[in-house]
Amino acid sequence: MKRREFLRNSALTIGALSITPGTLMAKDTVRKFKVICDFDIKYDEKIYEAKLWNPIPYNASYQKIKYLKFNGNYDDYNINTNNPYDAKTLYAYWKKSDRKKLLHLEMEIETKDRTVPLKFIKEASKQNLPVPNEVKMFLEPTEHIPTDGKIKEVADKLTKNLTDRFEKVQAIYDWVTETTFRDPKVLGCGVGNAGKMMESGYFGGKCTDISSLFVAILRAAGIPAREVFGIRLGKSHFSKALGKSDDKGFATISTWQHCRTEYYIPGAGWIPSDPADITKLELVEKLDYNSPKVRELRKRYIHSWEMNWVGFNWGRDFVLYPKPTQFPINMLGYPYAEVEDEVLNYYSPKTFSYKFTSQEEK
Repeated sequence: MKRREFLRNSALTIGALSITPGTLMAKDTVRKFKVICDFDIKYDEKIYEAKLWNPIPYNASYQKIKYLKFNGNYDDYNINTNNPYDAKTLYAYWKKSDRKKLLHLEMEIETKDRTVPLKFIKEASKQNLPVPNEVKMFLEPTEHIPTDGKIKEVADKLTKNLTDRFEKVQAIYDWVTETTFRDPKVLGCGVGNAGKMMESGYFGGKCTDISSLFVAILRAAGIPAREVFGIRLGKSHFSKALGKSDDKGFATISTWQHCRTEYYIPGAGWIPSDPADITKLELVEKLDYNSPKVRELRKRYIHSWEMNWVGFNWGRDFVLYPKPTQFPINMLGYPYAEVEDEVLNYYSPKTFSYKFTSQEEK
């Protein structure tokens, strides 16, 4: 598959390093995961050069990278945040040769469940404080997150006669979680083209599709919002549909990428949310939208994240560094690599190739 063809039909993601506001009330239970990422870049020619950009998690009050180390036979490398979203990226370059292209990465990650109490959010929302300048970029449209046309029409309809920011969030969240559904036929996490989804009237997708729709409508309603791209690390204590491991806490997570969301309420900061996992719970456990378990998750996931997951970044439609042959990328939630004139299929760990594993400390 040619690089241009793959980019048009795929999803990527991008990130940040800063500690995110709105997380001061995270629970104290700490989970520890050792994550190992092995790359052996494949191509159908014997002699070739290769470039790899791999997302690295950001540090925040609810997730911390305790150590990170890597080695390989690359000819050049760097870790950088040289992009508009400060997405932390490990870049590796292999010169043209017939040798294997190998990289081994290890991380120890600590997480704490992240919750912002509803009372705190609602009290802050009632104050109607101004949006800080550094947050205003998350009101702007991107190629995959339009804020005009039908997106704006739906935003206006859902928030008609509402002035309180959180009440607007609640109305949009309820509509998105009830209207969308998880389509298992969608490749990977989905492309996340909110405008195309709205125009088509087909609301089936996966996490990036559903999260992007939520973010687009929020932005169109004047609420700063963003997708957060990351990967599941292990067992969910709520449902196996949302993450699992063996009885020793081990999991192969090569295909466990997952996109979540945040919205911003001045005075409260960034609030975690995950509308896409509502649809996954419904599909996997064959539950109705109004079943007790789904209702419980809906209540939780408008203001919290279970942290059997780690976030990479919140970039959309941006340019990596060093600049790839093809740019901008949609997102950087998966490893991204270019070999000769092709973008490797990051949805296929075996052909790319990469393998990610996670071991939770018991």
